[in-house]
Amino acid sequence: MHDLLIRGGTLVDGTGAAPRTADVAVAGGRIVAVGRVTGPARRTVDADGLLVTPGFVDIHTHYDGQATWDSFLSPSSLHGVTTAVFGNCGVGFAPVRPDATDYLIKLMEGVEDIPGTVLAEGVSFDWESFPDYLDLLASRRFAMDIGAQMPHGVLRFYVMGDRGADHAERPTEAEAARMGDLLVEALAAGAFGLTTSRTRKHKASDGRLTPGLSAAEPELHALALAMKRAGKGVFEVNSDFGPGEFEILRGFAEVSGRPLSCLIVQVDKQPELWRETMAQIHAARRAGLEVTGQVGCRPIGMLMGLQTSINPFVGHPAWARALRGLHPTARWRALAADAELRRTLVEDVPQDAATAEMARYLERATLIREPVDLEPDPAEGIAAQARRAGRSPWALALELMMRDEGRALLLYPFENYSAGNSEAIADMLADEATVMGVADGGAHVGLICDASAPTYLLSYWGRDRTRGRRFPLEQLVRKHTRDTARTYGIADRGVVAPGMKADLNVIDFARLRLRKPEVVYDLPAGGSRLLQKAEGYRHTFVSGVEVLRDDAHTGELPGRLMR
Repeated sequence: MHDLLIRGGTLVDGTGAAPRTADVAVAGGRIVAVGRVTGPARRTVDADGLLVTPGFVDIHTHYDGQATWDSFLSPSSLHGVTTAVFGNCGVGFAPVRPDATDYLIKLMEGVEDIPGTVLAEGVSFDWESFPDYLDLLASRRFAMDIGAQMPHGVLRFYVMGDRGADHAERPTEAEAARMGDLLVEALAAGAFGLTTSRTRKHKASDGRLTPGLSAAEPELHALALAMKRAGKGVFEVNSDFGPGEFEILRGFAEVSGRPLSCLIVQVDKQPELWRETMAQIHAARRAGLEVTGQVGCRPIGMLMGLQTSINPFVGHPAWARALRGLHPTARWRALAADAELRRTLVEDVPQDAATAEMARYLERATLIREPVDLEPDPAEGIAAQARRAGRSPWALALELMMRDEGRALLLYPFENYSAGNSEAIADMLADEATVMGVADGGAHVGLICDASAPTYLLSYWGRDRTRGRRFPLEQLVRKHTRDTARTYGIADRGVVAPGMKADLNVIDFARLRLRKPEVVYDLPAGGSRLLQKAEGYRHTFVSGVEVLRDDAHTGELPGRLMR
């Protein structure tokens, strides 16, 4: 008898094959039959008119801390993600010495915008080595499967002490060898790879640049040799890709013999740089190297409101004096009651660089409404609307943020949106050398909420987009299931086929949509975060166990640590 039979759905199986009507039978946590299936089942799901896909495999998350206190790993689990890999961008929490946790908290707080108070309260640090950290994760249960990577910045700090936090410091030969040995140990224990940050965007909350920013050839060579010795793992890199940078990373891949995965985003200062990097990736692939670009499916958007980390007024003296010290939920009441404060904010605007930068944000920022529009027309930006109405953009921005008792949010797309549209993203998605990444689940909790990417990928790029080309569902699903799983060598999922792990989504595609992001207060120490939910997920199964039903968690926790 089958444990589960999903009958008559429109199957998009993850291989890139065209959709077809098929049944899917599950027993013992595995898919046992696909096609026309007969025989009894303990549970039958009628999927007629619904889409059936593999569970999404998200290889770029930052649940390193959240996984130690939260079994549901939202927002990702609300968007059909059944496998998540974290430890990206060179930041994380292992290995760590008992008296050296403060810097790791500051590093994660600064790079990934997770409040230090939340991490200090929520992360127990009941481990020292990376294998110890994996053992802690293995003792817990989750709504999805998880995997962890060794973060270079953390490894460097562990071996070199305070010197390791300074990217300009160089390890001794013995220290480089020690880093290599610990990397081999982590990979042998089940780490999925090594990650590093080589971008000046990343800083600890104390202002120090990320430790791996300028790691030189001897250090990288020692780590590459360690990965070669281990014979496993992916090298994931977030880089500014300045002159000569890709050659350094390519050299690492050549020495290690291991896959290289590069984050690819469009930045306004060099809007064509990402194309140059992709050309280098293609050249490396032609030479026989295993290199992919991790791309997003949406503009990377900063959310601004009265309760978020940034808004147009945070640098205003009146904000600092009257509002900064208030609990975020109290700011709306204070503003609503004080007309003079509102006048001061919008009329006495400081004449400084920070305000000029925020004025530039208002040219592109729009109010988030439902249906959610993540490809807004710049002609509808707050500044443009204000000019048409003969108003101050500051006054309009404040008015909009005051809506819904101060819960309204403005979206400023700051990457992947240089031309005011998503055509660059379309080119990224069309490239066969790219896979889905960059969603950053668990990170940027007060600023960005891109973990809803799987829902947006299908609903917008497969159905709703009107400003340009769309893509076949089979191509979109493959890019976030089979392709992401294979990038990390996870061979037992990402495709709906007999013998594969029964990680499955049953989706009401006609209804699939994003909800507006909201600020919720459910982190340790009463911390806040942005959360974006979805509609349209009728069922999500992990190892054949239902973890999501009608867009809500069932409470089941079949997910485990992958090694």
